[in-house]
Amino acid sequence: MKSRLDSLSNLQQRIIAAIAGVSIIVGAILYADWTFLLLFCGISIFTQLEFYKLLGLDGNQPLTYYGTMCGVFINVITFLIEKEIVDFQNYFLISPMVTMIFFIKLYKKRDLKPFQNIAFTFLGIIYVAIPFSLLSVLAMRGGTYNYEIVLGCLLLLWATDIGAYFAGTYFGKRKLFERVSPKKSWEGAAGGALLAGVVAFALGTYFTSHRPWEWYCIGALMVVSSTLGDLVESLFKRSIAIKDSGSTIPGHGGFLDRFDGLLLSTPFIVTFVKIFS
Repeated sequence: MKSRLDSLSNLQQRIIAAIAGVSIIVGAILYADWTFLLLFCGISIFTQLEFYKLLGLDGNQPLTYYGTMCGVFINVITFLIEKEIVDFQNYFLISPMVTMIFFIKLYKKRDLKPFQNIAFTFLGIIYVAIPFSLLSVLAMRGGTYNYEIVLGCLLLLWATDIGAYFAGTYFGKRKLFERVSPKKSWEGAAGGALLAGVVAFALGTYFTSHRPWEWYCIGALMVVSSTLGDLVESLFKRSIAIKDSGSTIPGHGGFLDRFDGLLLSTPFIVTFVKIFS
């Protein structure tokens, strides 16, 4: 199967992988709150492992498996608290769990830069696991699951990516941030914003969980922060001299490549929804 995919063009691979991936993601979000948890907990695991693997390519030694386990715990405990299955006080369990990172590194004799690697372990939790856990905060209101806001955010993210890809491919001339990502252009960014605006209009028309003006604000936050998030990930990859974060998803690279925009947009969207919605 892989050899057959390799014979296809990059665009064909992207389309096939996108159809398969979107079907799984949308299906899990729509089916039930527990499949929503399993979906994003799984994506968080693969993304965090990928992040730690990339750090290892640069000679670092983060606590890959323990850091990822902390990420899983944060995702699950956030979901259970937001669903009102367990009390809010259980959030305090996170503190001793992540503090154990210091104690574990204390016994790693071959680690020549323990505090640097402690910092990288925490970075994987902060950069990957916490944004994915915040999706549960978006999806739950008063303990009741509502798929609209999470699905809406993903549709806005995908619209931004698709619009930027095609507008940048056919019209891109002026560089957006050449020092970090030479291929990205202002025309691509404009195309992403335009398509996201169309999707925000559709969401405001058909999704009732938020008012139209709120969807426009969420769309604007998504366009700006996901574009910057993509540049941040490009900066990270550039610092360790690689092109893609992985090859897990044909035509798209790795999980970090696909969800980098969501990682840095989720905190802004959650803050907006909690304060203004």
